[in-house]
Amino acid sequence: MKGPIGVFDSGYGGLTILEGIRQRLPQYDYIYLGDNARAPYGTRSFDVVYEFTLQAVKKLFDYGCPLVILGCNTASAKALRSIQQQYLPFNAPDNRVLGVIRPTAEVVGELSHTHHIGVLATEGTIRSESYKLEIEKLYPGSTIVGEACPMWVPLVENNEFDKPGADYFVKDSLAKLMAKDPQIDTIILGCTHYPLLMDKIKKYCPSSITLVPQGKYIAKSLEDYLQRHPEMQCRITDGGSCKYFTTESRTKFRECAALFLKEDVVVERVNI
Repeated sequence: MKGPIGVFDSGYGGLTILEGIRQRLPQYDYIYLGDNARAPYGTRSFDVVYEFTLQAVKKLFDYGCPLVILGCNTASAKALRSIQQQYLPFNAPDNRVLGVIRPTAEVVGELSHTHHIGVLATEGTIRSESYKLEIEKLYPGSTIVGEACPMWVPLVENNEFDKPGADYFVKDSLAKLMAKDPQIDTIILGCTHYPLLMDKIKKYCPSSITLVPQGKYIAKSLEDYLQRHPEMQCRITDGGSCKYFTTESRTKFRECAALFLKEDVVVERVNI
């Protein structure tokens, strides 16, 4: 049975992942599901994030998606491995769920010259140490430090990301990160909301530092994955369409989606 690629996020940030994927792989059909009613996930426990994420994955499977991308760093950090190891083999062995952390970790070793890498992310992602573990596994000897940015997501979702008030929080988080390791030459933007703050980040980040937003790297990783797994590629429909679902207000979703995608979208409200 064929179906679209599912992209899930707790909020709106996963739209930056979806946009990157659609730019590189426009031929496929997509379904985006945002659990906006229960966002943010960043401060929730591992058990709750797993429960919520699994509910969303099941919903996308019900919609016929054979492949689901967790376009959410917190869900990737706290739920992906359990879903892959404990749920899929016994309940949906032919389907796949992929995350955003490993593909991002794979590229930073190539981008960094000093192998001193910074991570800016939500509290949940930083506390999970998922990036640290993945990067050290791929590139032993690297030094990875993280800084939680609790105000960055609210700035984006309240449409304050380009206002003067955002400068203080961006400058403060970057200064704290660099103080932990002045040798950092590469910074992962480990939350899918953060690309909308890129202008502010560039303003307060040394020009010598490479910034790593995730969208284009996840897209390249997905393209490689499908080339390596033709049995999955042939299960994905290719009508070039995209449908949007939210657990929150349709009006609110459309307003926020316009910020991320620069276009008006049609969205349906669902329960998961």
